[in-house]
Amino acid sequence: MVERIQGKDFINEVGILSQINHRHVIQLLGCCLETRVPLLVYELINNGTLSDHIHDENKASAIMWETRLRIAIQTAEALYYLHSVASSPIVHRDVKSTNILLDEEYNAKMCDFGASRLVPLDQNQLSTAVQGTPGYLDPESLQTYRVTEKSDVYSFGVVLVELLTGKKALFFDRPKEQRILTMFFLFALKDDSLFQVLEDCIVNNGNHMQILKVAQLAKRCLSIKGEDRPTMKEVLLELEMIRMIGENAEQNPEENTYLLGESYAHYHLGGGESSIATHSMASSFLKIKFWEYFIVYLWLS
Repeated sequence: MVERIQGKDFINEVGILSQINHRHVIQLLGCCLETRVPLLVYELINNGTLSDHIHDENKASAIMWETRLRIAIQTAEALYYLHSVASSPIVHRDVKSTNILLDEEYNAKMCDFGASRLVPLDQNQLSTAVQGTPGYLDPESLQTYRVTEKSDVYSFGVVLVELLTGKKALFFDRPKEQRILTMFFLFALKDDSLFQVLEDCIVNNGNHMQILKVAQLAKRCLSIKGEDRPTMKEVLLELEMIRMIGENAEQNPEENTYLLGESYAHYHLGGGESSIATHSMASSFLKIKFWEYFIVYLWLS
């Protein structure tokens, strides 16, 4: 893949990508300075963007819930790497579904680092002009002109909502109160109508407990105050937990209902079946799952 990059963005992207080596971040292979506009050469990822797939009715139905959850986890892995593992912390500043490439097996690759910034090790935020895409911009950054890793967390929350609903971050062909996806989604959560606004192809295939927990995580990522949002490390850990729970759902549906709490029963079972699992059943299950979660935590530490 070859991309034309202008001036400062070219220098910035080369500088950022030269410090990154992660399986879910696009690999920079080289550059060409012999043309009027410099060219960057990347590895070939030829299955389009996440946006191409989830916002196209013909393609969206092919991406089932398990694939969407995996894409979310892989994107979270990339952002956790940028924030906490790279030699200098990196804030992407333009996290969105069009900047997530998919390969033939629907594995995610983060791209477009032209707006990204290195965060000095002795700082936890940058004072800079707000840059990004409407619909994904952190409202706190818009007010303070300060960008932090939590700005990426907010944008990632929008991507989670896109994966859940199949809707674009901004859609002007809807009534005024529905044009901003995050507000539309948060209102649905508050109004107990979440499953009415989700993508039909994922709701109809079950996994409602996982879907609800991802929706609740997205809500936390979309908190107005950055300090109320989780870190990408916490986001990744929670998504991995949700996936682990889902792997046991068919074999242990009652135990999973207890583990995920009464909110699932409120949304899906009607509120009267949340006590279906006994305390002894759940306790033995929790002991097993604790060690699985602990292993994931150690891997992220």
